[in-house]
Amino acid sequence: MISQITGKIIYKADKFVIVETNNIGYKVFGTTELLNLAKVDLTQKIWTYLAVRENALDLYGFADKKELDFFELLITISGVGPKTALGILNVATVDSLRKAISTGETAHLTKVSGLGKKMADKIVLELKGKLGSYEEVSLGLKEEIDALEALKSLGYSHRESREALQEIDKSLITTSDRVKAALKHLGKQ
Repeated sequence: MISQITGKIIYKADKFVIVETNNIGYKVFGTTELLNLAKVDLTQKIWTYLAVRENALDLYGFADKKELDFFELLITISGVGPKTALGILNVATVDSLRKAISTGETAHLTKVSGLGKKMADKIVLELKGKLGSYEEVSLGLKEEIDALEALKSLGYSHRESREALQEIDKSLITTSDRVKAALKHLGKQ
């Protein structure tokens, strides 16, 4: 099993990177976080999961071990494959997803293409006990979702909005404060 690769990024696309290590190029499907960090011609360490199917060997990559661990938890659920799990990790951070699952919120999960309310409820039900308690679970979750939706309504993509909200001061509590700070961050780019 390939669980970690360190190598030079020789190609970067929208959904994957090709990492060269020992003169072999590995195609690694990545999370938004990983793809944002990946820079062509730079050496990078990538946590990976090798999905073995009857007709394919697919490598999925993650920026850190926390993402990989959450991905592995997601794929233990019947009906959630690696592509769906990667899609879930692309709509929100691991911490946001943990908060959402702990509080029973399915808003982040239903944003994944092909993932309906029924499957989102199943994910929450099956993972709620496995994640343990999460301190301050309800603090800021609704505001985070509202801020994300507000930025998207202003014309920013889901990816841009999510990245901007990750960069702002975590002590901001109200939706309007989060949106203002995210807009300032987006204006600097």
